[in-house]
Amino acid sequence: MCSNSLLPLSLCDHHSFGASDHNPHYGLYTGMKKRLVSEYDTVNMQLATLHRKPPEPSAIMGRKALQAMWRDKSPLAALRVFHAELGDCFRVNAPGFTPVMLVGPEAARFVLVTSRADLRWRKETDPITRLLQHGLLVEDGDMHDQLRQTLTPALHKRVLSNYVDAMIRGVDEVTAGWTGEAPRDLLPEMRKIALLIIFEALFKHDFAPDLATLWPAVLRLLSYISPGLWMLWHSMPRPGYANRIRQMDDYLGHLITSYRAQHKDDVSDMLGMLIASGLSDSVIRDQLLTMLIAGHDTTTASLAWTLYLLGAHPDALARARAEVDAVVGRDVPRLEHAGQLKYLDQVIKESLRLYPPAHLSARTALADLDFDGYRIPAGTRVLLSIYLTQRDPHHWPDPDRFDPERFSPENSAARAAYTYLPFGGGPRNCIGFAFAELELRLVLARLLQRYDFALALQPAGVRVHMGATLEPRPGIRCLTSPRRVSETSDAPPALS
Repeated sequence: MCSNSLLPLSLCDHHSFGASDHNPHYGLYTGMKKRLVSEYDTVNMQLATLHRKPPEPSAIMGRKALQAMWRDKSPLAALRVFHAELGDCFRVNAPGFTPVMLVGPEAARFVLVTSRADLRWRKETDPITRLLQHGLLVEDGDMHDQLRQTLTPALHKRVLSNYVDAMIRGVDEVTAGWTGEAPRDLLPEMRKIALLIIFEALFKHDFAPDLATLWPAVLRLLSYISPGLWMLWHSMPRPGYANRIRQMDDYLGHLITSYRAQHKDDVSDMLGMLIASGLSDSVIRDQLLTMLIAGHDTTTASLAWTLYLLGAHPDALARARAEVDAVVGRDVPRLEHAGQLKYLDQVIKESLRLYPPAHLSARTALADLDFDGYRIPAGTRVLLSIYLTQRDPHHWPDPDRFDPERFSPENSAARAAYTYLPFGGGPRNCIGFAFAELELRLVLARLLQRYDFALALQPAGVRVHMGATLEPRPGIRCLTSPRRVSETSDAPPALS
């Protein structure tokens, strides 16, 4: 064999071709040999590429990442350093935590579509799996598809009009105490609104009387599934959670029992559809908790970040409020109004781009995989960074700047697929994305219609916190005050 490991000696030895000035075939043989050598070299290079390992940060790069993380008080800053230095595929080399991180539209297509069957969502040691058990979010394969088929009718666009009243009622109930000008942390206020909406809209249940009692349990469950030391030490003791999980389980169990008694044969909402499907109460509990945790927390973060961005950009706030006044006026926001709030929708989309609540999509490779020439062995934890993808300067010029015009019709039409993924993509995209889009528009329209907002802190004082979702820390402190009657011709009516 020659130095090219796939090329037989007979094709490398000039004598085998009868090399001679008097051999009329010598030039033909030489040309064939050169072409074969080139082809074999290409094959060898491709094989070598297929076995490349994803690059890892060097010690110098690691120090640079730590400095960025310290500056921004967020691990996301470290990931941005790695991405800038290593490209769209790299391995994190933290002690006990060595996933492969993927970034960009091709990575998104790889994870969410083309290699979907070889990437498993469920990981038994993750707290979210232990908490949700057999919820839609943590299931794969046939079980996931069956649950999705059962839940989809309750979240389909054709039934969204059924939920409008609950969305407006949630806003009005929480903001009823917003009298006079006062500083408020909008993060917990938006959480209250989101919780009231999801319980009434999907479970036909008034959660307001129990909100204060179950508030600590909700926050504790979110803490349980948030990133922490458990990522490095899977078997670490985690005291202080069992009682709150049991409290929420008991509450949801009672809710299911009460629904059966009070709404027999009612299939107008998600809980009714789940009961009618014949699923066991334990599996129904898993779906309720999945919708409660995933559904309300993502909305909470989205609302808070959008209000923060509007407060930090007064021109955008004024334009969004003017649109609400022009479209909704003194009416209660309705389904038909939501579709006309074009600029507000652009603001929401830009907020979701900058701060996607579900910023990572995690999988485990079931087989050896290849992405962009890098080998990903079976068993590897694979993380698709939606946050980095949506701030990639190759696809988003000046990516850290707030610019709702990115989502104007002409700019949206020119955008490459899988560069914007706040609701995921492919067959496992967010089942509630249509519900969430309507909820965000109506809640923000109602708030802008009725209240003035002014940030009570410097925008630079807000940082990104990696909890169960991306949250603003230390919160969104705003001065809120009811809008004067003269600003809207009349006080907007409350929903009866």
